[in-house]
Amino acid sequence: MFAWFTDWLYKNLGRTPPVRVEAPPPADDPWSRQWRVVRNAMLGLLVVALAGGGIWYWLAHRTATDWAIIVVSGDWHAHDGGSTEAFDNARRDVSAALASIGFPKENIEQFSSRPDTHPGTQSAETGLIGRSMFALAEQHKDGCLFYFTSHGSPQGVLLGGVIATPQDLLKFVGGTCGDRPTIVVVSACYSGVFVPAVAAKNRMVMTAARPDRTSFGCGQDSKYPYFDTCMLETIHKVHSFPGLALGVRDCVSKKEDETGMSPPSEPQIYIPKGLVDKLPRWN
Repeated sequence: MFAWFTDWLYKNLGRTPPVRVEAPPPADDPWSRQWRVVRNAMLGLLVVALAGGGIWYWLAHRTATDWAIIVVSGDWHAHDGGSTEAFDNARRDVSAALASIGFPKENIEQFSSRPDTHPGTQSAETGLIGRSMFALAEQHKDGCLFYFTSHGSPQGVLLGGVIATPQDLLKFVGGTCGDRPTIVVVSACYSGVFVPAVAAKNRMVMTAARPDRTSFGCGQDSKYPYFDTCMLETIHKVHSFPGLALGVRDCVSKKEDETGMSPPSEPQIYIPKGLVDKLPRWN
């Protein structure tokens, strides 16, 4: 078709079409046939290598996908008993940060101890949180992420006026997400108490403090607790949850040094080796 068109074009322009030289047929001697086999095999291997490299790159740089996520602000009191927006600020902006790295907004549900003054949130009651997460996890089955920011004690974390103990949280996490990949983040004083109870081969755990230490940044004028501040400052500097955990720990230590807070809170990290490749990454 193309040759006919070029002949017609040259004819209408009053010019002589160029002489086309047909390519000779490929040589058919044994050596040439063998070379063609080798060449085609090499091209095939190159295609496979390029395809494999593309798959590896996608796996190494895959974005967050269909995870069920809850983000909970468990209290509205400052450490001196006054009112603070620090926990709700963290809840709101951590949710936005998670959406910005690839988690769909519709996969994220937010809970507040004052839902009447924070539109788009549900009440931070343990029963409601559990039922909501169970329903969310039924729709989004790739994994689960729990994020709690509140006051804590050696007995547990404050959620809507009730202390949730490590065993409560274990039942809550296990009952909603089972053995799927799970990340549990607890930003609260003494939150290291949750690590021994919640940690499992399918669960990564991050806490704002070790079991016998307080964390900082929940005053009346605080924008966020220190740990949540560092989450927000670090999340776009890294590309994975293990990287985020290490970055947040370093950030908290630096912030405590700069502000003279002591003793250091020493955020805790638990990441089972076999879980790392199952956790989402982002660009």
